[in-house]
Amino acid sequence: MAPCQPVLLRGVCRDWPVSRQAAAGWASLSTYLSRMDAGRTGEAFVGAPAIAGRYDYGQDLEGFNFQRESLPVGLALQRIDAAAADPSLDSVYLGSLPADDYFPAFAAENPVGFLPPTARPRLWLGNASRVACHYDAFDNLACVVAGRRRFTLYPPDAIGDLYVGPIDHTMAGQPVALAAGAAPDDPRYPRFAAAKARALVVELAPGDGLYLPKLWWHQVEALEPRNLLVNYWWDGFAAGPDAPYAAMMLAMITLAERPEAERKAWRAFFDHYVFRPDGHPLAHLPEDKRGALGSLAGEAYGRIRAFVMRTLRGG
Repeated sequence: MAPCQPVLLRGVCRDWPVSRQAAAGWASLSTYLSRMDAGRTGEAFVGAPAIAGRYDYGQDLEGFNFQRESLPVGLALQRIDAAAADPSLDSVYLGSLPADDYFPAFAAENPVGFLPPTARPRLWLGNASRVACHYDAFDNLACVVAGRRRFTLYPPDAIGDLYVGPIDHTMAGQPVALAAGAAPDDPRYPRFAAAKARALVVELAPGDGLYLPKLWWHQVEALEPRNLLVNYWWDGFAAGPDAPYAAMMLAMITLAERPEAERKAWRAFFDHYVFRPDGHPLAHLPEDKRGALGSLAGEAYGRIRAFVMRTLRGG
């Protein structure tokens, strides 16, 4: 995790009970999931056959090319199966179902021993589909249970070449890379060629997993008529409850439209105090003299957070 690089984990979930049921066929998998189904409904993406499972924005970013329906899990499994058998039916994609809420016995029966206890499973069920290229603000382990998945990855620093869409008008919470889902050589996205040249493409078979560090862009294609993926999100290096994304959003409203020279001055301060390319900013002082810039594992976290909260309240 520390190098912030993806890692392919072949066979990591091959011996799960759910994987063995999936290998026996969709009927066996559905029976297995139905046994532990808590009876809740989830929000499904439902797409007409014309979109071929490519859930995306509508024309000119107006709306979306799919509908959202609230479906019980059992009915969603039936509709996924029916659409797989009959291409004239709408495709169905039911994603990010917290297993603890929807399938309470799932985590205990299908454990991942090397993840922290806070990393809890989520299930993603559907027909063949393409999920738009996006990033997650958490570390991610994605495990393929049924069907095959193709991941196309771009490093975080490719962001400027991906032509990212709105941050507050999204399909599922995260902004997406518009260029990655466009037709090849789309003239609207001339810089995308540089990102495409750096792309990593990997195909996962049932039983395989992929570790994705936070902020890596990924387009995910489910390649079979019936698919199940299980993923886990967690923050491997959190010093407390506050998220880096919140800090970035606050920085945008406080810094983004200041004059260029002032932004450059603040960048120097951010580099010195936050990103620390030259090491700790108070390395020239003994540790017991660093005050609020002491170790975040000690009192420094609480002291800085209290200062931030007072500032936001106008105190």
